[in-house]
Amino acid sequence: MGASTASWTAKAARPEATLFQTIYGQKFQIITHFLSPNTNPNDAAPKPLPFGNATWQSSLDSSKVWAAVLDPKTNTIPAGSDASCPNTGSIACLLLTSIGSEQVPSGGKALSKTTFIQRLNTAGGSAPEDGCTTSADVGNQVLVPYSADYLFYKSQ
Repeated sequence: MGASTASWTAKAARPEATLFQTIYGQKFQIITHFLSPNTNPNDAAPKPLPFGNATWQSSLDSSKVWAAVLDPKTNTIPAGSDASCPNTGSIACLLLTSIGSEQVPSGGKALSKTTFIQRLNTAGGSAPEDGCTTSADVGNQVLVPYSADYLFYKSQ
């Protein structure tokens, strides 16, 4: 019987991030990024709609946008392969398309007009190189910190 090995598997479908903007030298939380059901899909949303989609929610007015990478071959830049994604060994840079959005009853719409989200200049976020060496490690989970620049685009 040959030796078996264990390896890390990324759970990319379970994003967790907090986005900040620096204003006058102070960092302010502006958006939370997480996984949630898309309650207002648009025409670009996949059918059938997955239970959970990557979600960005405004910390300012609670509006939301759901987005997905619709074509990984053309909308993904491997880390270290381009000036916009220079850090080898980091998570990939992405172009995501809005697949749904939601204004809030109070009228908040900061993210509801988003058409594309771009993740660039990633640093970190890849699976660790150690810590998964025995069968006892199977099923363990670890959150891996990363930083990135997020750009949100909307149509005029």
